[in-house]
Amino acid sequence: MKQTFYQELLKELRSLLVGEEDLIANLSNTVALLKEKTGHHWIGYYLVKGEELVLGPFQGPVACTRIKWGKGVCGTSWKEEKTYLVPDVEEFPGHIACSSLSRSELVVPLWKNNQIIGILDIDSAHLNAFDAVDKEYMEAVNMVVSAAI
Repeated sequence: MKQTFYQELLKELRSLLVGEEDLIANLSNTVALLKEKTGHHWIGYYLVKGEELVLGPFQGPVACTRIKWGKGVCGTSWKEEKTYLVPDVEEFPGHIACSSLSRSELVVPLWKNNQIIGILDIDSAHLNAFDAVDKEYMEAVNMVVSAAI
């Protein structure tokens, strides 16, 4: 059952981050854990730097380095301050194709002190790879990360 998988992942993440407050260390270990456990094509964080998102810790093929506020799925998530579940990236207006292999995407804001400090971006090589359960638990992942930093 998917919920059980994610509940175990959250337990592992909490134990991995306990006692560590460094942002980059925690994001790096979070991404590594997510990549190892889910096997998605690309998983990483973009960090807010001024009016852009700048590539942070990630695992997968090379990625776009900078994304402007309001551009692509990540920039739109930042602008709209909400999670985006995109079943087919070709259907998302203004999608930024960092990899031609990405077919669907889940993008989750990372909040700290009531402001977005980053974006968790997960790309799959398959259409419709994400659902409401994935959305719920990836938001929970970011809550665990936020509490740790």
